[in-house]
Amino acid sequence: MMRAARMHWRHKVLQLKKDDLDAMAQRDRARLVNGLTGYKSPFLLGSADADGLTNLALFSSVFHLGADPALIGLIFRPHSVPRHSLENILQTHCFTLNLAHADILEQTHQTSARYPREQSEFATTGLTEAYSEELAAPYVAESRLGIGLKLRQQIELDINQTCLIIGEICEVRMSEGALGDDGTLDMDLLGGLAVCGLDSYYQVRSLRRLAYAKP
Repeated sequence: MMRAARMHWRHKVLQLKKDDLDAMAQRDRARLVNGLTGYKSPFLLGSADADGLTNLALFSSVFHLGADPALIGLIFRPHSVPRHSLENILQTHCFTLNLAHADILEQTHQTSARYPREQSEFATTGLTEAYSEELAAPYVAESRLGIGLKLRQQIELDINQTCLIIGEICEVRMSEGALGDDGTLDMDLLGGLAVCGLDSYYQVRSLRRLAYAKP
């Protein structure tokens, strides 16, 4: 069997091997590896403990798992230290995801600070708690897209002890006019941002919509 011809890179290449990554300072390596997967959507995760004390935290590890049932997954770092959002979800079995936009960017980023459990990030950042009849977890009133979820599964990954949380969508709240007739979302209207790595935020705009791809 003939081997495929080797292709030459069409630009100058910096190659980093595992030993190079291992030799990097820990924070520098974290910034690099976090940025390798490119743009992600920043969400504010709203939760409350069994006594109703609220918590708000920034997450970009949010991903679609399926539409029937409607599932969303997200990754938590190892539960070796207090993880207020994770602990609240495990107590109450519900949480919200609220899309960040430019008008609340600074408050969104500030929620990544390590506040004590008894100090709610809502009060600290000035963001507003909002509730529905579907679940006890708080939404962010200023967000233009809020997703209410109920806990369906928790999986600890053996490879690095991170925790995969899977939630089933029980409610979606969004600005009027954001939902198209065919189910698509108008992200320009919602003002969705993108984050790359740990602290670099970007505004995005619609480029074009293509037809369903067929062979």
